[in-house]
Amino acid sequence: MPLRVVVGVFMMLIAVAATAQQYPTRPIRMLIPFPPGSAADIIARAIEPAWRERLGQAVVIDNRGGAGGNISAELTAKSPPDGYTLMTNTIGTHAINHSLYAKVNFHPLKDFTHIMLVGDSPNAMVLHPSVPAKSVKEFIALAKARPGVLNYGSSGSGTTVHLSGVLFTVMTGVNMVHVPFKGATESLTGLLSGQTDLQFASLSSAIPLIQAGRLKALAVTSLKRSPALPDLPTVAEAALPGFDAVAWFGIVGPANLPPNVVSTIYKATLAALAQADVQKRLANSGVDIRTLSPEEYVKFNVIEIEKWAKVVKASGARAD
Repeated sequence: MPLRVVVGVFMMLIAVAATAQQYPTRPIRMLIPFPPGSAADIIARAIEPAWRERLGQAVVIDNRGGAGGNISAELTAKSPPDGYTLMTNTIGTHAINHSLYAKVNFHPLKDFTHIMLVGDSPNAMVLHPSVPAKSVKEFIALAKARPGVLNYGSSGSGTTVHLSGVLFTVMTGVNMVHVPFKGATESLTGLLSGQTDLQFASLSSAIPLIQAGRLKALAVTSLKRSPALPDLPTVAEAALPGFDAVAWFGIVGPANLPPNVVSTIYKATLAALAQADVQKRLANSGVDIRTLSPEEYVKFNVIEIEKWAKVVKASGARAD
């Protein structure tokens, strides 16, 4: 190899190393796979001020919805591994969609650097007030007495709202009809109007309706009770031990991010989540802070992919 080529490569490596050590030196783009107001968006905007202060750089929130979050995920996977394009990833983009979509142009493990888990948010098992059940056990008994009569709505096939219902039917053996809507607003409108009987609604959207007495809440879908609704039992403790269906959120970047970039973002996020105002904002939105290190987050993701692949298969759901 000519000397000038060797010198050129050496100088390039020095430049890359220097850039990595100085990270960040320019604004960071944070891709959000869903529209403003979604839980992924709320989390990013809650931690952004603390990031900006700690990192000394602007953090640009870039909402790129579509294809169940796959558009943002693909953009992230194909970005340079320099730490200037990151993403708030979700259970959909990195656990469910791998089995749900016929074609996904990224691998949820191989094409990303998993930086950390940030938190999760359970769904709430809510009924139309006319449904004569006051507990999860009573609802199961009612559904078994009326096979194929009761129905449950969702914000779309393959969403956690839908798959929470699938997991419920698999674990109970009840026969209910799934009614998919075009989005969260439409599905809740269907429940409020009595078109559907049940929904495993996202906590952030269900809380105001529960508090207003417009929906009857039976349980939350996490293994632990939610601080947002502490008096509401979990499905697991009320009737189905082991039932666990929560939407979770984390931070990822393209594969092969430099270790110091991962460490910088990880520490900045931990510092943000320790702030009282951030904790309050997330709690009010039904998001429970739960952190995992990069290594733990990868292992967690592997388990979630396997778990939801089985549920997707049981549901028969498929997206193009």
